[in-house]
Amino acid sequence: MTFGFAPSSAASLSTSTSAASANRLLEPAEWAAAGIPLLRNPREVVSGLHSRHRPRPTTAIVAVLDPDERVRASASFTRRQASSDGWVFRNALLAQLRRVIPHDLRLRTPVRTAVLLYCRDGDARWTEEDGAWMWGLRDACTLHGLRCGAYITLTRDGWQVLGEGRGGRRPNADSTPEPFALSEAPPPLPRTGGSASEVMRRAAAR
Repeated sequence: MTFGFAPSSAASLSTSTSAASANRLLEPAEWAAAGIPLLRNPREVVSGLHSRHRPRPTTAIVAVLDPDERVRASASFTRRQASSDGWVFRNALLAQLRRVIPHDLRLRTPVRTAVLLYCRDGDARWTEEDGAWMWGLRDACTLHGLRCGAYITLTRDGWQVLGEGRGGRRPNADSTPEPFALSEAPPPLPRTGGSASEVMRRAAAR
């Protein structure tokens, strides 16, 4: 006859929780294989968000872009958790999305894209904290009916779109935000029509 000790339920719960937490992050290869849509002009997006929210280290900015990459809504908040847990990050991002924009769950195919800019210390190399933010962004987008877009880090060295290899020195965590008007693309010219515009067109042609 042999004797032993069965693990307590508390110990089992602790083990399973830590194992689950360890999996709530995405490695760079997983992120690259996820088919994240590329930003046409990442610096414009980064500069616009930097001007709007003026982030400092531990500030996260989540923004929703329309198909033309115009920012339709954005929110910033400061990370308060000591551990890097994708589930916690997901809940924080989802709460901000629900606060600033209605969900698109009624659509069969998402048309709007959420991107995340995280200002942190250190250099631009991937960290487990970044992996947890990636996991959280992807899951929050699924639950809010959005496409999962780029994850961007902002450090004192500059900005970096992780998984794409694109980045720049400005803006950075220490730089002064550009004037808001300069960080935005010029608005499209208004469409004209009718007899008045036809008269103006003919006059210009002369």
